[in-house]
Amino acid sequence: MATTTEPAIRVAGLRMAYGRHTVLDDVSFDIDGGVVALLGPNGAGKTTTVEILEGFRRRDAGTVRVLGADPEHADETWRARVGVVLQSWRDHKRWRVRELLDQLAAAYLPYAAGRARGPRDTDDLLARVGLTAVGAQRVGTLSGGQRRRLDVAVGLVGRPELLVLDEPTAGLDPAARREFHELLHEVVDDDGTLVLLTTHDLAEAEVVADRILVLAGGRIVADGSPDALARAVAGPSEVRWTSGGVRHVHSTDDPVGFSRGLLAGPEPIDELEVLHARLEDAYLEIVHRHEADEAAAPAAADAADAGPAGTPSRTPAHRTGARR
Repeated sequence: MATTTEPAIRVAGLRMAYGRHTVLDDVSFDIDGGVVALLGPNGAGKTTTVEILEGFRRRDAGTVRVLGADPEHADETWRARVGVVLQSWRDHKRWRVRELLDQLAAAYLPYAAGRARGPRDTDDLLARVGLTAVGAQRVGTLSGGQRRRLDVAVGLVGRPELLVLDEPTAGLDPAARREFHELLHEVVDDDGTLVLLTTHDLAEAEVVADRILVLAGGRIVADGSPDALARAVAGPSEVRWTSGGVRHVHSTDDPVGFSRGLLAGPEPIDELEVLHARLEDAYLEIVHRHEADEAAAPAAADAADAGPAGTPSRTPAHRTGARR
């Protein structure tokens, strides 16, 4: 008999509202590996979504399964399998960096039985996040960038099966951001960790993510690889070249193959430039289309509710002073 493997994350019909404001409305997706970026404008519900997946917030409705359990009712053994990097936290200022990571690693040891690997070695972790030189400093004395590196270390210390990061590179300089991207792919390749992150940095998402989910208006409005979304929404790549003083432009889904054909051809190529479709262009177009559709919906509803030439329809709901 064939067996069905449950995905690492399964979300179906997720709904969440704060008062009368609906934040998530029938959100559904499955995730089963790699680095996945959850994108969306401010207020789209990204943080609410990850907090529900982490078990930090109760949902109003829907099914959520993470690593085989409902986060809302999961136990400490399940929590030891999930690493979390919040947007910001200000605890443990008096702890020294190395001592804090040692203490957290020790806390994971009771849950290491039956797992392939236990918590990370503190020295190795400090080196991987670039904090070796400040291991003896108190957390409260770290710079903003150093503190963000420590946040990432805290998320990684238990060697999680799922690492959830909310705006992980905020406050990092370009060099530290690049090192962080390399670290993410290392934990995916070396440990098989699934990474789910939110970010407003579209260039970062394009570089680091294998898959993009776009959340807008409380729903998933796009899902695919950065390249696939860029091609589908922003269009194919452009190859521009100059030959014999004449400028040429050609749109293609295979810019590498087309460029090789040009260079191997009989005509000399003086200049050659390839402009790829970008995730940023696709994302902005996706969000713009959704916002336009949302704005048009009330107008369409009003038009459908009106009679010929825009006169009110003759239904009891629209009669002034109607008696019951």
